[in-house]
Amino acid sequence: MSATHSSPAAVAEHTTHTVLRHPRLLVRETLAGVVTALALIPEVISFSVIAGVDPKVSLIASVVLCLAMSFLGGRPAMVTAAAGSVALVIGPMVHQHGVQYILPAVVLAGIIQILFGVSGMARLMRFIPTAVMTGFVNALGILIFFAQVPHFWGKSPLIWGLFVLTLLIVLWVPRFIKAIPAPLIAIVLLTVFTVTSGQLLPTVGDEGSMSGGLPGLTQLLVPLNLQTLAIIWPCALSIAFVGLMESLLTARLVDDLTVTPSNKNRESTGLGVANILAGFYGGIAGCAMIGQTIVNVEMGKARSRVSTFAASLVLLLLVTALSEVMAKIPMSVLAGIMVIVAVKTFSWHSIRPATLTNMPVTETLAMLVTVAATVSTGNLAIGVVAGVITMLILPRIVSRKRASTSKTASPDPEK
Repeated sequence: MSATHSSPAAVAEHTTHTVLRHPRLLVRETLAGVVTALALIPEVISFSVIAGVDPKVSLIASVVLCLAMSFLGGRPAMVTAAAGSVALVIGPMVHQHGVQYILPAVVLAGIIQILFGVSGMARLMRFIPTAVMTGFVNALGILIFFAQVPHFWGKSPLIWGLFVLTLLIVLWVPRFIKAIPAPLIAIVLLTVFTVTSGQLLPTVGDEGSMSGGLPGLTQLLVPLNLQTLAIIWPCALSIAFVGLMESLLTARLVDDLTVTPSNKNRESTGLGVANILAGFYGGIAGCAMIGQTIVNVEMGKARSRVSTFAASLVLLLLVTALSEVMAKIPMSVLAGIMVIVAVKTFSWHSIRPATLTNMPVTETLAMLVTVAATVSTGNLAIGVVAGVITMLILPRIVSRKRASTSKTASPDPEK
């Protein structure tokens, strides 16, 4: 219990120091980072398509984000990379005005996030109702699941076989082997099988260019004037607040999973700095990724900054020296891992009849509105805002109806 009440920084430093002193913990954290890096690849590549940028841009930006947040973030073991929610708000600006406006938009978004953290406003996120938080988690689980469906649904029996084998390995191997994360075993075994058997299957390499090497610094190709500001400020605001909302809600989720605190203001400031760095070297912004964080914290049992540091180095190695190896990983295997992540992310307790019976109607509706708005738009920020508004409006409507009903039901004193 004492750890819960101590300062977040002290908890993080103690955990990292402990991990570095104990080889068993160091191996566990490092292997968790390896699995996390592999789980990042397909989603980051797919998000680059949404944002309208080259896959290499998103991958390098993810390396920068993950590495920077390993030191600057306020929530140890939380994974930050080029995320889909941020790609969704960058995409329209890129399609309308071009990729050259991403750098100034990302830098402005980073400055807003730094100001948000320095001013202490990040603490306001704790006032988001639990029902909305549950809706956010459930919607994310649904989105992660349906993003994997195209990789196995309607495909050949061999692809289905690899998908089912992945599920079995990830679910059953931990009963016998605890030292190595089961997802890593599944990826290595099934990739070796497909390569050695000469089977032609959809792989990571089919999702985008996997050429090795590092890019240079991102060049500023637009003038810094009022016209540029008019183009970038709506996108920058969206990047800043969508990124903050997803990161801080994910931090809160990891707090609950690990029963340890996090520093929300530090997380906000660190995210701003990391996004500015990623803008200049990589080219696109990001935020916390709840699916990959679940892989790191739940599947890999990671608890320290060592895991995310390892993930960033492994991702860098995969993108540069081992790009050809990474390109051969079957997509159906990664889809199997992410389906389990989706199932673990979803709060099944929240939809049990006993829970729904005991939960106030307003909270149930707020959770459902959050899920419906998020899934229909694909935007987590819209879902959370819709849920919060529902929580604010519904109790007033219910109380007014009760008041009017009681007035109608009360007898007239003159009669």
